[in-house]
Amino acid sequence: MIMPTQPPPRWQEWAKCAVLFGMGLYLALLLVTNRLSNYINLQFAWLTLMSAVLLMGLAAWSVWQMRRPSASGTMHLPIQFSSVLILAIPLLLGFAVPSQPLTASAIIGSVSLNPVGASSVQAYVKPPLERNILEWLREFSNASNPAAFDSMGVDVVGFVYREPNMGKNQFMLARFTISCCVADAFAIGMPVETETASTLTDGTWIRIRGTLTSGTFKGSAVPIITPTSIDPIDTPSQTYLYS
Repeated sequence: MIMPTQPPPRWQEWAKCAVLFGMGLYLALLLVTNRLSNYINLQFAWLTLMSAVLLMGLAAWSVWQMRRPSASGTMHLPIQFSSVLILAIPLLLGFAVPSQPLTASAIIGSVSLNPVGASSVQAYVKPPLERNILEWLREFSNASNPAAFDSMGVDVVGFVYREPNMGKNQFMLARFTISCCVADAFAIGMPVETETASTLTDGTWIRIRGTLTSGTFKGSAVPIITPTSIDPIDTPSQTYLYS
């Protein structure tokens, strides 16, 4: 015969409720403050909302259960302090560490000139001045002759990134793409050549207006941006491009 166990200490029960509610509250705050986009593709925001509601609902249910008179013979599952601590540590870090998107310092190695994901129909119907970096790279990957883009106007946003073997007049205008979340983040970019390149600081967000010129970059023939204007901008509210 299985005998009922003693209920766990009340503080452990309250700690469990606090962690459940805190995790739900943290997810809800990411949603309402628009910081969720620092971590995941926003098309999955509804899953985060459901998780927040579920976690806070579980916390409320646990509090209600504790306030009920204990039924005779009720089995109580022990709550280990280590289990509560393991769940609490990432929650505390989430509140303590400011939410930030990936920056140039997160790039390891070089920025890719290849597009991510399948070719997009939008890339072909959008006017050139409305295309972002990912859409331009998709255009380039489907073209057999880089010279076909000569003199096309561009108006693109990204951050400055330099690779060790670049000339003083070169840099990459880079962006991170994500499919699901930052775990699959991928850095892409377009090469830029300008005599004012050395005045730009790595990681600075800029808007470039200019034209494309076919040239050689990393041993391959590619369209290169020749700027007519380079303007520093604030970090965009949405830093990632979705592949």
